[in-house]
Amino acid sequence: MKQLYLMRHAKSEWDDPELDDHDRPLSVRGERAAPLMADHLKGRAVQPGLILCSTARRTRDTLGFLAPVLDGVPVLFERQVYTFNPDSLFDRLRLLDDGLKTVLVVGHNPALQDLILMLTEGQAVTAARKALEDKFPTAAYAELDLDIGSWRDLATGCGRLAHFMRPRDLA
Repeated sequence: MKQLYLMRHAKSEWDDPELDDHDRPLSVRGERAAPLMADHLKGRAVQPGLILCSTARRTRDTLGFLAPVLDGVPVLFERQVYTFNPDSLFDRLRLLDDGLKTVLVVGHNPALQDLILMLTEGQAVTAARKALEDKFPTAAYAELDLDIGSWRDLATGCGRLAHFMRPRDLA
């Protein structure tokens, strides 16, 4: 059994049309939501063995708010996680070391939402699943229980949505 935690970056700033997408900072709203989610992760005693984080500024800024809660967890900032394609994330996750039981990905939509829906395909439709199907908003967080012994075995339908939380649910 493996666990996969996924968090979308907090709300980012769109005001500067000259700024490259990769370099967009968090907005004021994002700076309010990220600490709420950090407190939520703390309350759930989230302690992954590794954090995979996109290289985009907004994901790094979001992770900055989570860092005190996830103190000491190794972080890999990877360009491959800066993607909107779930297949790219899927391929990266299949390369994880099997010594890792739990991994947190801090990334982007639609890749995160599509990956979650792919991994939980065919599973029971719960209220949380319906909410996630509708939208995986900025700073949203999900936990998947994966029925696999090796990350190489990651496949469509191998997961179960164990938890889903949005900042608005905490405010």
